[in-house]
Amino acid sequence: MESTGHPLPRHCVVLLLLQMIAPSSEQFTVTGLQGKILAPLGGLVELSCQLSPPQSAEHMEIRWFRDRYTQPVHLYKNGKDLYGETISRYVERTELLKGAIREGKVILRIFNVSVDDDGQYHCFFKDGDFYEEAIEEVKVTATSLEVQIRVHPPNIKGLLVECNSRGWFPQPQMEWRDSKGGVIPTTYESHSQDVDKLFNMKMTLLLTQSSRENITCYLRNPVTGQEERTSIALSDQLFPWNTIWVMILSMILALLLIFVMVPCVDLHRRLQIQQKGARCSSQSSECSRICTRDCQPVTWCTGCCSKMRRPFAVGTGIILSSLCVISSLISYLHHKSRVPASDPHFQLDTVWLEDMTMILCVLTVFITMIISFIYFKFRGLLQS
Repeated sequence: MESTGHPLPRHCVVLLLLQMIAPSSEQFTVTGLQGKILAPLGGLVELSCQLSPPQSAEHMEIRWFRDRYTQPVHLYKNGKDLYGETISRYVERTELLKGAIREGKVILRIFNVSVDDDGQYHCFFKDGDFYEEAIEEVKVTATSLEVQIRVHPPNIKGLLVECNSRGWFPQPQMEWRDSKGGVIPTTYESHSQDVDKLFNMKMTLLLTQSSRENITCYLRNPVTGQEERTSIALSDQLFPWNTIWVMILSMILALLLIFVMVPCVDLHRRLQIQQKGARCSSQSSECSRICTRDCQPVTWCTGCCSKMRRPFAVGTGIILSSLCVISSLISYLHHKSRVPASDPHFQLDTVWLEDMTMILCVLTVFITMIISFIYFKFRGLLQS
């Protein structure tokens, strides 16, 4: 009996057989979490990605890796987790949550987060010859709760205040602030990283005056925005060198008045005794002649010479010259920058400056007293 239908072409039959034998591989896209994923140091973080359109991923290869495809953080293949192929630092630290794998969604959980976990992660799906991936970024954060302020002993330069804080990631923003919240320029700032790659921060501030009632060491994590601060109140007792300089200059002035003005007064007394028995000279007398009290010089030259030869004027000039020299030495050493505040030898250098200042002041006073003694002694001999 003959068939009345049209025969099916041979090539169509072959195509149908090939479609039945070959596995289907539907195309898809992979979407992950948007933005930065915060991961607290020592805690856990979860990364998730989803197939679109939703479909089962049980038969697919799911690979999480960092920068190298051949070094997976976690690998799921042939329906099993292959822990033996993950890189060493993630062994026993990852878990793939497959509760929604039939809808194409998986979650990678990472335990005991460290600084090395910071960075990008690739979520890779492969079905036959077709594959897609999504990239997610993890930001590890660590904020220290310990902020210490150390006040060094006052020195000739001022008051050195140091702020230290350990255990930050990433590197925090660090600054000094005054009582009104204004930023104070930092003298020096440095940082280092420990074996766990956490940042240890150090900031110093050299204060030369006590106008600020208190200062605050302020730190801020740039990722989380979390802030930590510590304040310290400053008193005038922490700035004793202003008072010390006044005391030093007062003592120097007192010594100079005693050791310079005493021989000056003695010379002046002897000159008065000599002038008492002298006679007045005529108006045309020479400029160098000494006049008595009753004599009234009429020429400008005579008055000028008399003033220049007065012992009190000479003594006052010696004292003022000595004070100018001492003040210049103190100011020069005070503003001279030999060692920066960041140097570990800064305190030693300031002690050296203090000692040198005192030694130079004593030498200046001693030399001034010797010069004044020699001057008044020889002048007294010449007048006798």
